[in-house]
Amino acid sequence: MFFIAIINSLLLQRSPVSFDIFKMSKQLYTLEFPVRCSPSILYEFLSTPAGLGEWFAEKVDERDNIFYFGWNGAYEKAEVVEREADKLIRFHWVTAPKEEYFEFKIEKSEITNQTILVIKDFAEKKDIKDQTRLWDYQVKELFHRLGN
Repeated sequence: MFFIAIINSLLLQRSPVSFDIFKMSKQLYTLEFPVRCSPSILYEFLSTPAGLGEWFAEKVDERDNIFYFGWNGAYEKAEVVEREADKLIRFHWVTAPKEEYFEFKIEKSEITNQTILVIKDFAEKKDIKDQTRLWDYQVKELFHRLGN
């Protein structure tokens, strides 16, 4: 009832209404996938237009540290905000809030010496399960290209 009273009050005043208080904030979530290939080969598939075009998007271009990802004729732009050869690449969608990103990190298990792909991304809490399924599908495509 409190929110209805505030909204009615604002509407009666005919002032611009901001619904920012109703926006859901996205949460960071992490996924890990064991991979059977060298970190340097995996990094090529995660950090180059040719590699990402094999599994992540239908078409990928890069210009001035901005990646253009194409799906069904539409493009999304992501800036590379951090990069460390054979270890990490972090992207920021240019239309997303500054604190949000998606990241591919390559780690080595100290116990098994196995290569681990760690993916970090942001989603609304209610969407994390669906986003995880999407990443699972994408990573399966990556593994197919890697011969896993």
